[in-house]
Amino acid sequence: MNRWTAVAGWAGALACVAAAIAAGMRLDGYSHALHPLALLGADGVPNALVFNLVGFIVPGLLASVVALGLYRALPAAAGWLPRIGARMLLVSALAFAAQGLFPLDPQDMDGQASGLHAAAWMIWWIAFVAGAPLLASGLRRIRAVTIAVACALLAMMFVPPSLLDPPLSQRIAVVAWLLWLALHGVSRQGLPHRPARDA
Repeated sequence: MNRWTAVAGWAGALACVAAAIAAGMRLDGYSHALHPLALLGADGVPNALVFNLVGFIVPGLLASVVALGLYRALPAAAGWLPRIGARMLLVSALAFAAQGLFPLDPQDMDGQASGLHAAAWMIWWIAFVAGAPLLASGLRRIRAVTIAVACALLAMMFVPPSLLDPPLSQRIAVVAWLLWLALHGVSRQGLPHRPARDA
């Protein structure tokens, strides 16, 4: 289980980064410093379906594999708080994938489609920020990295636009999460695997 969740973490992170770079290069006038990541998968954008699949859906599903692996890695005596945290990280991962299922509508940013995408984005970071410290309380080897990433996401969601442009703060949040996704397997080496009990 350790090996497969580590592979899933790296694969998910690489898929998202590769999709963002490739799609950004193919879209005329697009700048990662000026435009939101979701614009690459917005309705009417060339190759939006491919980006949504590789940039959002695949990484989100692979992140759910990571969350389930971390849940199973919890010691039997971990208690219910870390188990709730792992489940919240699963919700976060699925919400990241949902961004690809509900692409933005650039012609109607206040419409239902754009609203669903924004809701998925909000659930992604809120569930991670809330669940990560709970999970980390039961897995000492990932505690520092997990809490640091949760703090980074929280800071980027509330940093004033006058200090940092929203597209850049969004990129920092996503990159921090992807780094956590990729590095969790390294942090977990040597963790004892014990049968998990339901919360």
